[in-house]
Amino acid sequence: METEEEKIEESPAPPLLALNHVSRLCRNVKESIDFYTKVLGFVLVERPPALDNFDGAWLFNYGVGIHLVQSEDEDRLPSDTHHLDPMDNHISFQCEDMEEMEGRLKEFNTKYIKRTMEDGNGTKIDQLFFNDPDDFMVEICNCENVKLVPAGSMGKRKLPFDHHNPPVDLNN
Repeated sequence: METEEEKIEESPAPPLLALNHVSRLCRNVKESIDFYTKVLGFVLVERPPALDNFDGAWLFNYGVGIHLVQSEDEDRLPSDTHHLDPMDNHISFQCEDMEEMEGRLKEFNTKYIKRTMEDGNGTKIDQLFFNDPDDFMVEICNCENVKLVPAGSMGKRKLPFDHHNPPVDLNN
């Protein structure tokens, strides 16, 4: 009998290239634009006219977009405004200068938690967790310090080694 892993290996990989965007519901689109542009360095870009029938905004930087959508229902937004749990849902951004980013969070009075994780090989990952204005959690990390090692058989699906960050270790 074929295992689930074998079934996955036999199916062709989909023709995907990269993450395009993350969509976020907002209590106030303007406040969210201010946060993502000023604190995280995103750039406001034009939305297609076909989307003029609802309030929202598109932001872009670092190879990914963030689409902000004005929420019409407060119940669809996170309700625990002081909750920062690294094990909860979040988006994460790679960072090349954690100290500078921490200073930026302080400059904008953004409450955050900081932690450092170390693997068994002495590699450290620094992380900053904080909420955006709508209480969606964001992580900033230097996760590129850890190489991705494919688990199990490499089979037919291979991780791209030429355009991946963090680096992929294909020797293990």
